[in-house]
Amino acid sequence: MEEKKIASNKILWIFAVGQLGWALLSGIISNWMIFFYQPSSVELEKGQVQFLPEVTILGLTIIGLISALGRVFDAVTDPFIAGKSDRCRHKLGRRIPFMRFAAVPFGLVTFLLFCSPVNGTSGVNAGALFVCAMLFYFCMTCYCTPYNALIPELGRTQETRINLSTFISVTFFFGQAFAYLVPNVAGLFESSLGYAGSFRLTVGIFSAIAVVCMLVPAFLIDEHVYADTKPSEVSAFSSLAATFRNKDFRVFVASDILYWIALTLFQTGLSFYITVLMGLSSKYSFPLFAVMTVMSLVFYAPVNIYAKKLGKKKLISFAFMFFAVTFLFTASAGIIPIPGLVHGIIVAVLAAVPMAILGILPQAVVADISEADKNITGESRSGMFYAARTFAFKLGQSVAMLVFTSVALINKDVAQGQSGYGHGYRLTAVIATVLCLAGGFVFFKYNENKVISEIAAGEGSADGAEKEEK
Repeated sequence: MEEKKIASNKILWIFAVGQLGWALLSGIISNWMIFFYQPSSVELEKGQVQFLPEVTILGLTIIGLISALGRVFDAVTDPFIAGKSDRCRHKLGRRIPFMRFAAVPFGLVTFLLFCSPVNGTSGVNAGALFVCAMLFYFCMTCYCTPYNALIPELGRTQETRINLSTFISVTFFFGQAFAYLVPNVAGLFESSLGYAGSFRLTVGIFSAIAVVCMLVPAFLIDEHVYADTKPSEVSAFSSLAATFRNKDFRVFVASDILYWIALTLFQTGLSFYITVLMGLSSKYSFPLFAVMTVMSLVFYAPVNIYAKKLGKKKLISFAFMFFAVTFLFTASAGIIPIPGLVHGIIVAVLAAVPMAILGILPQAVVADISEADKNITGESRSGMFYAARTFAFKLGQSVAMLVFTSVALINKDVAQGQSGYGHGYRLTAVIATVLCLAGGFVFFKYNENKVISEIAAGEGSADGAEKEEK
C-alpha cells in the first residue's frame, strides 16, 4: 500500500478553516434561531415580530419541535452519509467530493431559515421553517460527516492528532464568536430594514463568508496525498453496528450525549441568561463570548502540552466537573447581589477552562478509538466513528431543544421585577449542571490506557512489516 504523507501544520490549518465556516453557520442556528422565533418580551418591545403561533403540543412549542425533529433527522442521516462517504469511489477521494457539493447549499439554507414568507403570526411560517430546518441539517451532515472523517486521516500520529484537534478548536471558537456578532451587526441596519430585516441581512452576509471558508479545504487539500482513499466494502448498517460494539466508544458516546444536552441547554439559553437573568442587552452576547474565547485561547497551549503528558482522560474528566460549576453559577444570575455585567464576565472566565479542554480533546479521543479499532479489525471506518458520535450527540441536542423551549415557558408571562421572573431560564441552567456532572462520572469508565496500547501495537506491526519489505 502506498505510504501516505503526514500533514504539515500548514495543511492542518487549511483544513481548520473549513471548521470556522461550518461553526459559524451552526452557531447562528444554535444561538439565534430560537431567540428569533420564540422572542422574549424584551425583544418584542424592540420591534421583533411573533412569526410562529404560540401554541403547544403536549407542552412542547412549535420551534422546540422543529428544532428537535431537525436534530433527529440530522442524527439519522449521519450514518447514511458516513456509509456513502466510506464507500465513495470518486476520483477526488472519499470526503472532498461531499464537502464541495454541500458547502453552497449549506450556507444558502441557513439564510432561508430566517426568511418567513408571512410577515406576521402564521402556520405557513411554521411549515416553511420545518422544511428549511430539515434541509439545513441534511446539508450540515453532508459537509461535516466527511469533514470529521478526515481528522484521523490527516492526524496520523498522536502529536498531529492533538495539534489538529487544537487548530480546529481554535477556528470553531472563532466561528462561534462571529455568530454572536449577529445582533451587533444587525443593529447597523435596523433603522432602515427593521428588526427582522436587519437580522436576515446579517445572517446572509455571515452565511456567504462561511461558504468561502468551507470551500478552502475542499479545494486546497489533495485527499489522496494524506488519507486512505480505499473504499470500505462494509454496508452502512453493518459498519454502524460494528462501531457501537466497541466498548470504549460506547462509554465515550454515553458521556458525550450527557455533555451535549447540557452544553446545548447552556448555549441556547445564553442569550436569554444575558438579557433576562442578567438584565443586559443582547448586544453583550458577543463581548462576553469574546472574553470567554480569548481566555479559552490562553489555555489552549497548556491543554495541548498537558494532554500529551497526562493523557486526555484526566483533563476531560476535570473539564466536566468545572463546567458543572460554571452552569450552576450561571443559574444564580439575578439572585447573587452583583451587577449583571460582572456576573456575565465571571461566567465567561469560568467557562473558558472547560471550553478549551472539551473543544480540543474529544475529537482526539474519537480519532484514538478509530485508529485503535482499525488496528484490531483491519477496517478503516473513521467516517462511521464520527458519524456514530454525531448521531448520538445530535439525539442529545434534540432532547435539549425540547427541554429548553418547554422549560423556558415556566413563568414566561411574569413581569420583570416580580417574583418568579426568569425562573424557567434559570431552571435550564440547573438541569445543565446535573447532566454535566453525570457525563463526567460516565467518562471515568473510559479505558484510555488500553486504547493507546492498541494504537502502539498497530504502529509497531506496521513498522515491522515495512522493514520486512525493505
